[in-house]
Amino acid sequence: MSSRSVPHGGLRLDGHKSRPLEQPVLAVPPPRTCILALDQGSGEEAEAIVEPGTRVRVGTRVAAGRGTAADLHAPVSGTVTGATRLPTAAGEGRCLVIESDGRDEREPGVAPLDWQALDGPSLIERLAASGLAGLGGAAFPTASKLAMARAEAVELLVLNGAECEPWICCDDALMRERAAEVVLGARVMLAASGAAHGVIAVEDDKPEACAALEAALVVTGDARLELRVLPALFPLGAEGLLIAALTGREVPHDGLPPDVGVVCQNVGTAAAAARFVTEGLPAVTRIVTVTGGGVRRPANVEARLGTPVVELIAACGGYRTTPDRLIAGGALTGRTLASDDVPVTKGLNCVLAATAADLPARGPEMPCIRCGDCADVCPVQLLPQQLHRAARADDVAALARHGLAACIECGCCDYVCPSAIPLTARFRAARERQRLLGAERRRTEEARARFERHCERLAAQAEEERRAFEDARRRARGDGPPSGTG
Repeated sequence: MSSRSVPHGGLRLDGHKSRPLEQPVLAVPPPRTCILALDQGSGEEAEAIVEPGTRVRVGTRVAAGRGTAADLHAPVSGTVTGATRLPTAAGEGRCLVIESDGRDEREPGVAPLDWQALDGPSLIERLAASGLAGLGGAAFPTASKLAMARAEAVELLVLNGAECEPWICCDDALMRERAAEVVLGARVMLAASGAAHGVIAVEDDKPEACAALEAALVVTGDARLELRVLPALFPLGAEGLLIAALTGREVPHDGLPPDVGVVCQNVGTAAAAARFVTEGLPAVTRIVTVTGGGVRRPANVEARLGTPVVELIAACGGYRTTPDRLIAGGALTGRTLASDDVPVTKGLNCVLAATAADLPARGPEMPCIRCGDCADVCPVQLLPQQLHRAARADDVAALARHGLAACIECGCCDYVCPSAIPLTARFRAARERQRLLGAERRRTEEARARFERHCERLAAQAEEERRAFEDARRRARGDGPPSGTG
C-alpha cells in the first residue's frame, strides 16, 4: 500500500547498499576489552552503579538510566577495570571499561518473559529494566516512549523501516533475516502502548525485506498490523516526515508524535524487544552497517555494545585503503569519528569508512548566489539561506523567526548548494550556541532565585531577631505584651 502523501522537497539518491547485503549478518566476536559509553547516543549519561573491581556477567545492570538515558547492562562477563572519559561516537564521555574473562556467562535469572500475561504498565516496567533504547540512532529509552504513548492514549504504532540514508542498510538486513522478530516486537509494543493498530513502514527500494515482512505477517495473523510501502526518498525516515506521509498529520516541531496520536519506534528496536521477551536478554547487541570504499568487504555485523569500531572493521577484512573520513552514521547525517577506537553504542547504526569517491564532491566555500535550491529540497519547508544569514550574524530573533528549531539537520541543503556552504554544520552550531546560552540563562535565573531566597531568609531572620530584642526590652522594662501578640 502506498503512503498518504509525499513530503515537500527531499532527495532521490543513488544507494550504496548492495555490497553489505550480499551476505548474511556477520557475528563479531565479543571484545576482550569492552568500552561501555554511559551516553549511548541520547545526549545524556546513565549513572554508573558499579565500581572498578566489580565482577559482572552478560546482562548485569551496570548503570541506571536517567532522563533520556536508558539502563545499561554488561555485554560481556568479566571485571570492571575502570570508569574514565574516553572518545565515543558522540565526541567524548565517561565510559565503563570491562575486561572480558572469555566465558560469556549470563546473569542468573535471564529467562523468557510471558509478556502476554502482563498488563501494559507492567510490561513497560519490564522493558525499562531491559535497557531497551531506540536503535534508529537517537537511543531514547523505549519504555519512556511507550509510557508516554499509553498516557496519551495513542491509536497508532509506527515501526520505522524506511532507512533512507544511501549507505545504511542494517535495518534492511534485519528485516530480511528476522522479519518474525520485527512482527513479534510490534505485537509487544502494541500491548505496552495500548495502540489499537500498527504499521510497519518500509521504502520501496527494499523488496526482499517487504516480502519477508509480508510472509511473517501472514504467519502471525494479527489483523492489527499492516505493511505500508513508501517511495525511497531522503529523508523520509525522519520521524515527523514519516508520520506525515503515513497519516497526513503534522507533528509540531516543539511537540512529539503522541500529540497527534502516534508512537514511532525503529524496526531494530522492535526486534530487540522480541529478543528480550523470548530470551530475557537485555539490550547488549546491535547490528551495524560497516561500509565504504575504505573497507575490504562491506557487511552488516552484529556486535556487542562496547566493541571498538576497529574490531568491526577487522571482521570485514580490514581497511582496503586509508579512508578520508571515518563517519558514524550516513554520509549526509553522520558525524566524523576521531578514531576507530570508539565503541559501538545503541545509537551507532553505521560506520562509513569513506574515501574521496564516496563523498559528494565539494569545492571551496563561495558566497551564496540565492539560487533557492536549498529551499526547494528542504523537507520541512524552511528557507535555509535566510537561516544561514541569521546564523552567521548570531541573530537569535531571526533564527527563531525562520524556524531553526524545526530544522532536522538532514543535510539536503548542503547536498544541493552550488556554493558548497556547510549549511547544516552552521545550523547545528547555532543550535548548540542557543542551547548553551539557554543553559547559562537558566543557571543565572536559578542563581538569582537562590540569592533572592537567601535575602528573604536573612530579612526574616533579622525581623525575628528585632522582634526578640523588642520583646526582651519590653519585658525588662515591664512595658506590656510582646510584639506581634496584639
